[in-house]
Amino acid sequence: MLDKISALHILPEVYEHILTTPEVVAEFQKSLPDWIEVIPVKNIQLKADYSLKVDAGEASAIALAQEIPNALHIVDDFKGRKLADELNIKFTGTIGVLIAAKQKNKIPLLKPYFDKVKSTNFRIDPLLLQKILDELEA
Repeated sequence: MLDKISALHILPEVYEHILTTPEVVAEFQKSLPDWIEVIPVKNIQLKADYSLKVDAGEASAIALAQEIPNALHIVDDFKGRKLADELNIKFTGTIGVLIAAKQKNKIPLLKPYFDKVKSTNFRIDPLLLQKILDELEA
């Protein structure tokens, strides 16, 4: 989603290391910035087990998050969030990344990004977005 709203550049501003898997790269279907490190999952069986519940990219990302201590998994997909939660993997989503960027003064305003989010197929309660704006941009 960050790519769809022209906000992918925010990731290295907010997080120290950004890792992904070859499966996610294949689903992305674009070249990635140099600051994204692509590494394969070591536990292939775990990835296979997760792929029974979520798509291949999400399964690989969740398996990778389990292999990296203190990982923060960035996921918007409902099934992916549910599985990450079941596995006690810390996660956030597009809105969480934007909030973190605002709190760290990496972006001046959330509203332009929220407006872009609303123009996509991303499902989020507009009242929630307004509540966040009221709290963080008041």
